[in-house]
Amino acid sequence: MKKAALSLQHLLAMFGATVLVPLLTGFDPSVAIFCAGVGTLIFHFCSDWKVPVFLGSSFAFIGVINQVSEAFNGDLAYAQGGIIVAGFLYLVMSLVIKLIGVEKVKRYFPPQVTGAMIAVIGLNLIPSAINMATTYLPVAILTLGIAICINQFAKGSIKQFGVIIAVFIGLAVSFALNLVDTTAASGASWFAIPSFRLPKFSMDAIFIIAPVVLATFMEHIGDVTTNGTVVGKNFIEDPGLNKTLLGDGLATIFAGFVGGPANTTYGENTALLAITKNYDPRVLELTAVFAIVLSCIGKFGGFLQSIPQAVMGGISIYLFSMITYVGIKSIRDSKCYKDNTKNIAIIATVLIIGLGTSYLSTYAGINIGIPISKTSSLTGLSLAAIVGVILNRVLNKDEFKNEEDFNLETINN
Repeated sequence: MKKAALSLQHLLAMFGATVLVPLLTGFDPSVAIFCAGVGTLIFHFCSDWKVPVFLGSSFAFIGVINQVSEAFNGDLAYAQGGIIVAGFLYLVMSLVIKLIGVEKVKRYFPPQVTGAMIAVIGLNLIPSAINMATTYLPVAILTLGIAICINQFAKGSIKQFGVIIAVFIGLAVSFALNLVDTTAASGASWFAIPSFRLPKFSMDAIFIIAPVVLATFMEHIGDVTTNGTVVGKNFIEDPGLNKTLLGDGLATIFAGFVGGPANTTYGENTALLAITKNYDPRVLELTAVFAIVLSCIGKFGGFLQSIPQAVMGGISIYLFSMITYVGIKSIRDSKCYKDNTKNIAIIATVLIIGLGTSYLSTYAGINIGIPISKTSSLTGLSLAAIVGVILNRVLNKDEFKNEEDFNLETINN
């Protein structure tokens, strides 16, 4: 019963974002939920059932999916083809990581880089949560306040179920204030098979969608690092970054073949791990099973869609703030900033680029980034991560001398 309740919390945490992506692109929300469940189980299988991660719909693909939809008169099957190729690129990256080894990769992602990346992930998500909260601020503040109070003062099971308690109290208050639209729930059928669809392939669609992997690769590393930091384990080493990339890639390929958007690891669920302190991967696996079953229950999907944005906004502020805190804590605990102006410069650069480019694009319409196709570019977190890795390699070059000496010795022998 306890695991079921914890799994329901994770289902609520991922639901809003996972459903929003298909609503913005034209994919079937039920298929997206189904793909999230199956994709999560695929990921857990590939990562030796060790990483407590949930996979949901990726926001990074929204722009290119819509571009392909316009180019092919609304036929999203061609977008599926591009998503499948993007998934195969993940498999290639997984093989490269396997061949060169995790240790060489880890050296490029010290706390001054990864900690700042994690903070950027959270800080970039908070504005969207605030936008949801402002649809009815009193309810959002109430929901947020309840979640914070439970986390600070409650003990035992009540503390672990803080998010779901806050959501249901917020929903009850919203219902009393006539803020809940029950149309979706009342109009939905009890049982409905998701509308699966086979892909179509076009080089034009592939060239539009596939390059996005260059951006999501860095996000994957950031999310897996965040998850490991929260749990207190190094998942980059065990089960290995190559295995988590493999799981992400296969999950995305599966989604492309049945008619869903690309999958990615979800920061919302990682934040919930930090709040509940329950890191059992089986809880996330049960969440995946719930998602698969519930994708076929129209009434439940309608009920979740009826939760007001203000309630989800209040909870999202809480979850995204926790991600930001994890990043800051990672920097603080490592003491990488102490008496080290080089690392301070790296942290500042990642934060400025990661937040600045995203905020300029959102609020000023100014797009700054490295073009990777006609419709997409490396910006925000992806650009910040790449610059951070390169800057760390240049400024802290002494830390890489052992690797260079080893390579030269190997060549000479």
